[in-house]
Order: sequence, then C-alpha cells, then structure tokens
Amino acid sequence: MPPRARARSYDPAKTRTAVIAQLRQVRKAAEGLDGTALDAPSRLGEWTVRELIAHLAMAVTSVVRLLERPAPPAREVTTTGWVTAVAAHSGAIEGDTRALAAGADPAELLERAEARFAETASAAPADRLLATRVGAMRLDDYLVTRCVELVVHADDLTAATGVPVRHDRQALATATRVLADALAAKAPGGSVEVRVPPFAVVQCVEGPRHTRGTPPNVVETDPLTWIRLATGRLVWAEALESARLTASGDRADLSAQLPVLG
Repeated sequence: MPPRARARSYDPAKTRTAVIAQLRQVRKAAEGLDGTALDAPSRLGEWTVRELIAHLAMAVTSVVRLLERPAPPAREVTTTGWVTAVAAHSGAIEGDTRALAAGADPAELLERAEARFAETASAAPADRLLATRVGAMRLDDYLVTRCVELVVHADDLTAATGVPVRHDRQALATATRVLADALAAKAPGGSVEVRVPPFAVVQCVEGPRHTRGTPPNVVETDPLTWIRLATGRLVWAEALESARLTASGDRADLSAQLPVLG
C-alpha cells in the first residue's frame, strides 16, 4: 500500500477572499447579458445560462443557509470526500437551481449572494461544522469547495456566452489542488506524477513508486485544461490531440480515472 498523502491545508482567510473575488468576476461577466443570452443553452445538459447563473449564486448563498442551521455533532466529510460524494445529489441540486432561476433576476441573485456572504460568512469560525448535502463539513473545507464550484462554472459561463470570465488566481489554485488531490485519492499510488504548474503536483496510480530523478510516467497540463478534464468538460484524447496535455510513460494514460468530479 502506498503511504497516505497528508491532507492539504488551505488558509481560511485567503479562501474567503477568493470566493468573493471569483463571484465578482462572475457578476462582471453576467451584468451585460440580455434576455436572449440568458435563455441560451449552456453545456450543462438542459440548463440555460440563466440557470447556470442561479447555480453560481446558490453555491455561495448555501454557505449562509448552512450557517443559519444548527451545527452537526461531528465532522464527516473533507474536501476530497465532497468531490466523490456530490454527484449523488445532482438531482436535488438541479431542482433547487431551477426553482431559484425561475423566481429572480440573475443579476440580483449574484448581488444578493455577495452581500449575504460578506455579512455572514466573514465572521464565522473556520471550524464551525455545517450540515451539507454530503455530510457534516467544516466551514473552511466547505469554502474550499465553493472555490471549485465558482471556478468550474465560471468556465461554463464563458463557454456558454463567449464573454470571458476572469479566474481569480487564488480560487483557480484552490480548485486545481482539490481536483488533483481527488485524483490521488481515487487512484492511490506513486507510479504516475501529475503536474499542473504552477499550482499542483501529485502522485497516483499503483505501480513502481518514483523516488528520485525524472519520473518514468509524467502527465502535465495547465490549470484550466486540468479542471476541464477532472470535471468531464474535456476528454483525455482531445486534450492530447490538441497538445493541451502531455503524457509520457506506459502508465501515464489516466483516461480511465477521469473525471473525478461528475
């Protein structure tokens, strides 16, 4: 058995700042969208752009709603556990998103989300437990998952509208690292080194463990390409063919391990 990697830690203050910064970039991109653009399709099944924006707002306001509820007795889920578990709740998430999108203006949803988050989440202790859909999580861990949601869906918004949504560097780094760690947890081992400069390096896949020198199996890509691969927005073969991904070594094909977040 390979040694278990030590859990990565995130600075709660930086994470909170990153959530606000990424949400503001979404607001900036969304503010000029007219009704035709809002009703256009996204790459997320049957969701329109309007519903995608509602989901982005909901990702942030969920922090406020959870803080208003009683704290559960014990922690049950970490950030990598959230990546594994959240897909099982997609039906409920989709229902809540559609209901929210049907009842409010998208710009107002984003504005209200930022205001409520700034007012409520900034003062809450990082170790406060929240009763999330996937189980009890610490607030600081849940905020890390909000960075993942915001970064992934900001990219979806860009794809749907053609309006570039800038990624906050801290939010992008956090999302990259969470999804890289989720891969390492899904396929534990040390035979393949996955590099996503400048934010993450992890080892994964059972087999001979690399200890020094140049690893025999290396996968390298940029943060956005990695996030798209890890979430199923991009397939392995397409990334290789377009040279957005390099993979060397007979164990370096990770297509069977992706995506890690459905």
